[in-house]
Amino acid sequence: MSDTTTGVIPRLDLRGRRLGLRELRAALPRAAFDVEAALAAVRPIVDDVRERGATALYEAAERFDGIRPPALRVPADVIGDALSTLDPEVRVALEESIRRARLVHADQRRTDSTTTVVDGGTVTERWVPVDRVGLYVPGGLAVYPSSVVMNVVPAQLADVPSLAVASPPQRDHGGWPHPTILAACALLGVDEVWAMGGAQAVAAFALGVDDGDDTCDPVSLVTGPGNIYVAAAKRLLKGVIGIDAEAGPTEIAVLADGSADAEHVASDLVSQAEHDPLAAAVLVTDSADLADAVEDALVRRVAATKHTERVATALAGTQSAIVLVDDLDAGLDLVNAYAAEHLEIQTRDAAAVAARVRNAGAVFVGPWSPVSLGDYCAGSNHVLPTGGCACHSSGLSVQSFLRGIHVVTYSEDALRDVGGHVVTLARAEDLPAHGEAVLARHPEVDPRG
Repeated sequence: MSDTTTGVIPRLDLRGRRLGLRELRAALPRAAFDVEAALAAVRPIVDDVRERGATALYEAAERFDGIRPPALRVPADVIGDALSTLDPEVRVALEESIRRARLVHADQRRTDSTTTVVDGGTVTERWVPVDRVGLYVPGGLAVYPSSVVMNVVPAQLADVPSLAVASPPQRDHGGWPHPTILAACALLGVDEVWAMGGAQAVAAFALGVDDGDDTCDPVSLVTGPGNIYVAAAKRLLKGVIGIDAEAGPTEIAVLADGSADAEHVASDLVSQAEHDPLAAAVLVTDSADLADAVEDALVRRVAATKHTERVATALAGTQSAIVLVDDLDAGLDLVNAYAAEHLEIQTRDAAAVAARVRNAGAVFVGPWSPVSLGDYCAGSNHVLPTGGCACHSSGLSVQSFLRGIHVVTYSEDALRDVGGHVVTLARAEDLPAHGEAVLARHPEVDPRG
């Protein structure tokens, strides 16, 4: 990696080099996010919640959030007041975000299917929602009412019968979660909200907790983004609960050619870099002229943006880079190896290029589909896999809250017809009692007579 013209973002020149998948993954920038190392800090927090319940949660709030909430469960009147005092423009924008998210996620509903294997023998796949979910909404460097929308809408459309939201208590708001988050819950009809943050919130969801007359029952699944300690708690408690993913710092990758508008590209890189100093911003291009123009635009935009220091740190970090490649084919190989959380395609014939993308949390096609649209109002979900996990995992959807259950129904004759094969396979695996369960019903199907 060599110095860039401006020094605002590293540059990696892969031109003239055809790398295999392993080499590409090793060469690409990635945020340092060691969940395993965080487990040592998280384990005693989880154990404390297990042993001392609400007392541990209050003490954790004072330690990590700087305030003790008046209660763990947010009262209905506090949620209602948050909605009544919400900026009208923010309310309209949230309502539109909810409307669009419901449109998209409604089409993700699954229907039961029944397959007739033989006459008298069927297998039905039933789609059943989890019983209860805990939805985590961060409250650190920024306020994320949009994450309320992205978590709650698919859970509701999956018909989850019980859901609860947790968000950290805020010193500036009397120890309650941020009022915009509470207002978003009110708009969605969510009345169970808990003033809990970090690893301790995940532990409370997984284990359950009593706080006076209020009880947070254990959940089956925890979803939603968070910091490294939230991710570590998810890993520690996976198995006790299901999880969506171990979300790391946000990522944007842009695959662009010489036709792209440098100002568009630079503004999109900055938009994700403002999330976190560890946020990753990667431009992949076959145009050195575009690379230079984007760097020049970044210098201006970083200096002018509100969170200058945060953005500058993210762009200058080892997780961010402008990567030069020979052509779009090489660029596609690279972005498929990177498997970004968010991938923009800003090229000629962008739709055709996007159709060749195999690994990404979400793909944004063309100059008028910035990632920030997906963060709020595209209708897509912004809870997406990070850290390269998009090569095997999907973003949050209605499917995330459903389980497929096979229901097997065979008649007497249908079992008789296939019973001999069951007995044969059971004996081949040295599990004869499996076959005997069939022979108890149909002794005449014994292949050995």
